[in-house]
Amino acid sequence: MSNKENNFKEQFKQALISTAKVISEDYKLDVKKLDKDLSSKKIDFFDVTNLSNKNDFIRLRAETDSGALKKKFSNKEIFNKNLPKNLSCKSLYGVAEKIRYEILGSKIFRGVGKNLSENYNQKINSLYKDQLKSKEDVPVAEAFELYMLKKFFNLKLNTMSSKMLSFWEKDFASSIDDHVDFLNKNLEDQNNYSLKFSEILENMDVFNSNNKDNDEDKDEKDNDEDSKSEDGDDNQSDGKEEENKQDETQASLDAGFDLSDQQMNEQLEDSDSLKESTESVLKKTNINNIDQEYKVFTNEFDEIAKAEVLEDIKETQKLRKNLDQQLIGFQDLITKLANKLQRQLLAKQNRAWEFDLEEGLLDSSKLTRIIMDPYNSLSFMKEKDLDFKDTIVTLLIDNSGSMRGRPITIAALCADILSRTLERCSVKVEVLGFTTKNWKGGKSREAWTKNNKPKNPGRLNDLRHIIYKGADTQWRQAKNNIGLMLKEGLLKENIDGEAISWAYNRIKKRKEERKILMVISDGAPVDDSTLSVNSGDYLEKHLKKMVKFIEAKSDVEILAIGIGHDVSRYYNKAIKITDVHELGDVMISQLSSLFETKNKLH
Repeated sequence: MSNKENNFKEQFKQALISTAKVISEDYKLDVKKLDKDLSSKKIDFFDVTNLSNKNDFIRLRAETDSGALKKKFSNKEIFNKNLPKNLSCKSLYGVAEKIRYEILGSKIFRGVGKNLSENYNQKINSLYKDQLKSKEDVPVAEAFELYMLKKFFNLKLNTMSSKMLSFWEKDFASSIDDHVDFLNKNLEDQNNYSLKFSEILENMDVFNSNNKDNDEDKDEKDNDEDSKSEDGDDNQSDGKEEENKQDETQASLDAGFDLSDQQMNEQLEDSDSLKESTESVLKKTNINNIDQEYKVFTNEFDEIAKAEVLEDIKETQKLRKNLDQQLIGFQDLITKLANKLQRQLLAKQNRAWEFDLEEGLLDSSKLTRIIMDPYNSLSFMKEKDLDFKDTIVTLLIDNSGSMRGRPITIAALCADILSRTLERCSVKVEVLGFTTKNWKGGKSREAWTKNNKPKNPGRLNDLRHIIYKGADTQWRQAKNNIGLMLKEGLLKENIDGEAISWAYNRIKKRKEERKILMVISDGAPVDDSTLSVNSGDYLEKHLKKMVKFIEAKSDVEILAIGIGHDVSRYYNKAIKITDVHELGDVMISQLSSLFETKNKLH
């Protein structure tokens, strides 16, 4: 990048900062980093080095304006006070609030209104290129934002966005249209506006099926599902239909627009999900609708669990000691990996210099000029910080029974080494595992049997997805959890496709620039209960579709390490290791190539 271009982008950034201070009326505004807390004085300023075309500049101006308006017009306490009780409504509630303060800002500042409109038009024009055939193809959060833009922001929708909205518009209109005048009159009164919108969303028909608190008050449609076990074949299909509808609605909701202002709601949802150890896995999967042929008989018994709740402290500490003993023989490997990666990553951060300055460090290379001409002025230089792309690595580990023994030990070593190494380089690492709660289907299969064993039921086991180490958790705090992988009773079946969807959904929400998903597995997905009543390649086909989607249509980079088995038939980027001593060289080469490749793109 030329100095001229750098100077231009720096000037542009400073202009944004000044504008934000004026709009927010906070001249002490800290503009260095994003803070998800609504009450903070920090605003998200994107890395200006990523600005490559007109659309990028439009987006950045609009997001900056929106952040400043949020600071000026949105009160965190009022926002939280009126939050809908129904989890499904929270993201839509955030959209409604965002539109409120952006409308207020647009009325005061014409330029702000123009920036926001241009950005929304740009976003709308880039929506879905694929054919939309049904309601299930359109996430409800996206449709809701389009409705708000049309109804309150008076934005004209193009053909594609109008089609998207058409699937949901009647649902929104029946609940909101009667209150439009009231909402418009109370745009400046956040409490009245948010209270009314919270009430509207709670009563919206589209969410009734997802509100577990209202199970006893469900109407006749829901009773079809509740009575399916008693009424036999007549109600069996109705119950299953209703269950699928709930899954699809929630999945659609979760697949909402990736808006920076929505991050405050994502934070709330994330904290709630971690408190509920038995929350449905599929409801957290944004890409499960990609494979329309893949079905799940029931997700009622699925579980997302923190590792620390699966075993008592004494047993966890014992397993960690076992892992530490095996790590003793790999100190050289750890040191080699840590040093090489650290040199590579840190070298990208602070190795740029500015020359011919009036002050700074004396530039000794220019001293010869003084000898030749004593009247020449001294030349100084200064090291400048380069904008290093924030990175997160998610390590997804197969916790199946076939991994028992040496393979799971290698995987645990990999997780431990990678976490420690990358943490030293300021790279976030998340360690996840996937298995099932039971052998041979568990409660899911029992439910299938009670329902007269319908043909082709789809996935027929109880999933258990495990969080060993969160991305924001330090290695020291989570090291005992990583040792839990060595617990033999934990390792059962592996359903890789849904696990990858879950891990993808988690990493996709992160704000880091680089997103890397590394899968460690010993081969094909296997679940006897599922494969015994479906086609033999049922789980493999689903896995391939999930991986293909991420590789082709996502900014998440995915690679796989096959332990003792070749997994290249599932992943384009895959390597095989047979011995733990190969782990260091493999991780160094793969991660190094990833960082080098990405660096060339910028």
